[in-house]
Amino acid sequence: MHVERNIKLVTEQHNIPKPSPMPEFPMKEWSVKIYLLDQAGNEHPANCFTKVTYNLHPSFEDKTHQTFTDPPFTCANEGWGEFEMSIDLFTTEKGGKNTIYHDLNFQSPSYEVVQSVTFKNPSQALLSILRETGPIPNEDDSKAAAKARKANDLKKKKTVCDFEKMADSLTKLNEDDLLHVIQMIHDHKTEDTYTKNDMDAGEFTVDLFTMPDHLAKMIWDFLVELKMVS
Repeated sequence: MHVERNIKLVTEQHNIPKPSPMPEFPMKEWSVKIYLLDQAGNEHPANCFTKVTYNLHPSFEDKTHQTFTDPPFTCANEGWGEFEMSIDLFTTEKGGKNTIYHDLNFQSPSYEVVQSVTFKNPSQALLSILRETGPIPNEDDSKAAAKARKANDLKKKKTVCDFEKMADSLTKLNEDDLLHVIQMIHDHKTEDTYTKNDMDAGEFTVDLFTMPDHLAKMIWDFLVELKMVS
């Protein structure tokens, strides 16, 4: 399974009063932050990543590779030059690393860049995080298929008997016949059959549409025998 999400890189920069090794280029203080976006483009903490490593220009020497573990994974530094950096985005999955590239430039005080990231075979834990920002492939299709099957099952049930007539007739049964129907329900219901027995109020409730077909037919035939329905 592959799940795609958009992330936003927010870059901010400004001049600082420090001498620059290149007089024609002023010293800058800059930062890059990473956010996860939902389908509407709203920002969310990128907690789908366990850590982020920024691979900077070699001139940063021992600070060339900088790793952060807390969203928004802010990488803040000082320097005078523009360059392209690579950014490694890690998840807990085996081989769960995405690498993107980001152009650090000083053309404006701040700018945003949106990039697409693909999560391959995410774990259930990661899927639960990704659900917060959009649908999961095939998951909605599965839900739609289940809904269609349920609707089809209800349609089939309606062909077994007329539930509206059944409900009306059940309210008109005498006590003995009603107890007989309740016993049939207890004996033949399934785990999907919704029933509620309120002993204090002396009420018994059943959702007719959740009864199995054979039980619905048994009750219908019983009502036909009593000439309550036809």
